[in-house]
Amino acid sequence: MVGLVFLTFFVMSLLTNILGPMVPDIISSFQVSLTAAALLPFSFFIAYGLMSIPAGFWVEKYSEKPVMIAAFMAGTAGSLSFALSPAYSVAIASLFVMGAGMATLQVAINPLLRVAGGEEHFAFNSAFAQLIFGSASFVSPRIYSYLVENLGSPSTNNNILLRLLGRITPPNLPWASMYWIFAVSTVLMIIVLVLTRFPRVDRKEDERAGSQQIYGELLRKPIVWFFFFCVFAYVGSEQGTANWISEFLARYHGYDPHTTGASAVSWFWGLLTAGCFIGMVLLKIFDSRRVLIGFSLAALLCLTAALFGSSRVALYAFPGIGLFASIMWPVLVSLALNSVSEHHGSFAGILSTGIMGGAVVPVIIGRIGDHFGLRTGLAFLYVTFGCVLSVGFWAKPIITNATVSLKKPIVESVS
Repeated sequence: MVGLVFLTFFVMSLLTNILGPMVPDIISSFQVSLTAAALLPFSFFIAYGLMSIPAGFWVEKYSEKPVMIAAFMAGTAGSLSFALSPAYSVAIASLFVMGAGMATLQVAINPLLRVAGGEEHFAFNSAFAQLIFGSASFVSPRIYSYLVENLGSPSTNNNILLRLLGRITPPNLPWASMYWIFAVSTVLMIIVLVLTRFPRVDRKEDERAGSQQIYGELLRKPIVWFFFFCVFAYVGSEQGTANWISEFLARYHGYDPHTTGASAVSWFWGLLTAGCFIGMVLLKIFDSRRVLIGFSLAALLCLTAALFGSSRVALYAFPGIGLFASIMWPVLVSLALNSVSEHHGSFAGILSTGIMGGAVVPVIIGRIGDHFGLRTGLAFLYVTFGCVLSVGFWAKPIITNATVSLKKPIVESVS
């Protein structure tokens, strides 16, 4: 069961973080503006924001297994709809359906992981699950590059997969073959789920969705809104960076989006995952607010280098942003939950709704980019990363993170 949850994290990430490398192809294939291209991640992540709280009620009412099956069915429907009819308008609707499915899965699998792996192993399993999630984000752009580079080439006839995808994918849209990969992945997950016996999950009070009265009580607290907007800003920063890396490198430095651009996006997600290990060590030594301030300032320095540096500097600076963004989500969520004394489950649902920042910020960047250039549009990330940075100065958690002292204890001798 733990392995099944890890596999679910992998497939979720495979579908979630592939839009960045596709943006240049979307713009060229459908002849759309930067704003119109940004509406694709908008439709995906707005579903995340809208579905996080309702999904909690569904899981409590129907249990994990049927809800997870329904979520993967939504992923299959969204993937197949675009694979069979690759058009811009279809992409908008299909990504919304896929996003709704992935948001529902995210709500369902965390309590399942706690029960299946044991509460005493939950922290380790959660960290390992994030590692798997990040590894899929690193792999998916490379799958995309392989398919785009090899579909239609003479070597296609020697590869059964490429030959099959070549027959069912429009020759002028080789990148659309990724949606067939998504559809097959979600169908296989449905089969696995149907054949798997699930344990009974007794949800803790902090994992329950809560009543409307509790949500109303929380929403009257300014601190809840502050943290909501900062989570909104963080996810917007993450997706706003990842979704525009490839297009920026192609537009300003002439890099091939199918190879170099996709690789840069891949390394962005890879370093975002690797940075978690560095962050875990630092959080055992320093107050989480200081770590957040340091990593936020480093991310802003990398952003500056990426936007205004040479082509070689930009190629390394964009992935560097991922490295320093790595600890922002866990630190923000932990500071938020440790800043209120009750109703943590409902508060977590409100924070998850902030994921819709990944929908809004890329559109803002695209809109500014259409009028003043993509470099100016990406400068909006100074605002969103600045919001994250501010938390390190004003957050006053009830409970701070436990740290170890690096000073050697002084032992007094007794004569």
